[in-house]
Amino acid sequence: MNSTTEKRIALISVHGDPSIEIGKEEAGGQNVYVREVGLALAQLGWQVDMFSRKVSPEQETIVQHTPLCRTVRLTAGPEEFVPRDNGFKYLPEFVQQLLQFQRENHITYPLVHTNYWLSSWVGMQLKAIQGSKLVHTYHSLGAVKYKAVDAVPLIATKRLAIEKQVLETAERIVATSPQEQQHMRTLVSTKGHIDVIPCGTDIRRFGSIGRQAARAELEIDQEAKVVLYVGRFDSRKGIETLVRAVNQSKFRDSHKLKLIIGGGSTPGNSDGKERDRIEAIVQELGMSHLTSLPGRLSQDILPAYYAASDVCVVPSHYEPFGLVAIEAMASGTPVVASDVGGLQFTVVPEKTGLLVPPKDVAAFNVAIDRILTNPALRDELGAAAKEHTRAKFSWDGVAEQLSELYTQLLGQSVKEPALVSK
Repeated sequence: MNSTTEKRIALISVHGDPSIEIGKEEAGGQNVYVREVGLALAQLGWQVDMFSRKVSPEQETIVQHTPLCRTVRLTAGPEEFVPRDNGFKYLPEFVQQLLQFQRENHITYPLVHTNYWLSSWVGMQLKAIQGSKLVHTYHSLGAVKYKAVDAVPLIATKRLAIEKQVLETAERIVATSPQEQQHMRTLVSTKGHIDVIPCGTDIRRFGSIGRQAARAELEIDQEAKVVLYVGRFDSRKGIETLVRAVNQSKFRDSHKLKLIIGGGSTPGNSDGKERDRIEAIVQELGMSHLTSLPGRLSQDILPAYYAASDVCVVPSHYEPFGLVAIEAMASGTPVVASDVGGLQFTVVPEKTGLLVPPKDVAAFNVAIDRILTNPALRDELGAAAKEHTRAKFSWDGVAEQLSELYTQLLGQSVKEPALVSK
């Protein structure tokens, strides 16, 4: 194996395009993770190809991000957006196209790092067909997710089986928090090898602007009490809990309170329907005058929104990691989050933010108001949050840990026969 092949890797993210605008369709934390990991690995000298599905004929087939990092879009199924629960049937075609791409470019990926259960199926095929080493990150566990939803999709049985299979088959599973690792062990399988390597955040971008400057840029009153949500419109994200908690705030009728619900939605899709439902609740509670829904927040403007806020709320019913929490903390903004999953790892209670039971409107109300009524506490939590994030959650640090893991796994596969003693 020559040195260029050794440092070559495929990051596979079938439904989470790393080069799409974050906040579109189902774009969220997974897309950010794959893109940032890819870019940071390229900085370390890896040749990184990030594979995803083409969702419209207008999309470029190859997007070159840096000399060593590119997104490659494969045509698996129709060139249109397909919700993740409907994507499994296109995976055999995805595998065939990836193998064809290798043949045409005279490449064989010695190692693939797959993201989400759909991609893990692709990775297991490549492992079986050509012996690629397989590393997998779940991003969400079916065994946990299906406990938190009312209607379990038809694909659930297949997903649960594949999530168990990849844990027992991959060379290594990367859990993003000790809590996620514990869920794998108790709910999926006691077999398989798991490492904990967290997600990261861009510590240069988040925290690059102060509160006053951010409010001036966004035309937000300097005296306002600003509560922020950032993320997809999805019932599991707990936005209704947040709205009802803010409705009970002691600042509710002071004209100072401002609730910002940032996130994109597509009319007619499930996220569009959830946005409509949330807007209806806002109107029903008479909160329209204090609530703004600015839509998808671009990566350029997002740091200002975090910095302008007194508190960022992450009310998810389940969150394997919670990228929004560390983006907010890196910006010097304290977090009020559900006491679930990876949020128990990223948010340090009473130091960088506050943790409360999920779906508990009264508890969220108390925690949010505690920060809004006490600017000294807000500043203390915010400063500690910024310091904590910079120390633990930079993308460069994440990439270095992954690079060490990949190098170790590839080293195990390049034992030269000539070195065996005679």
